[in-house]
Amino acid sequence: MAAVAKPRLDARLESICEKGCRLVWADIDTLERGGELPETEDLTPAERAWLLAELKAVMSVYGERCSVE
Repeated sequence: MAAVAKPRLDARLESICEKGCRLVWADIDTLERGGELPETEDLTPAERAWLLAELKAVMSVYGERCSVE
């Protein structure tokens, strides 16, 4: 990923993660199905793929379950 785009993508990642565990899993599902999020509408396919991979990496610490929010 280009160094210029990285801060912008990091900001998108943080914005999505702030939604909470259950909504992040729902966003991951949407992206995996080829859908768009408000945070991804202007991203390239490569940037969307990076964001999806990062979301999965972040959420892997939670497994398939979220604690009570």
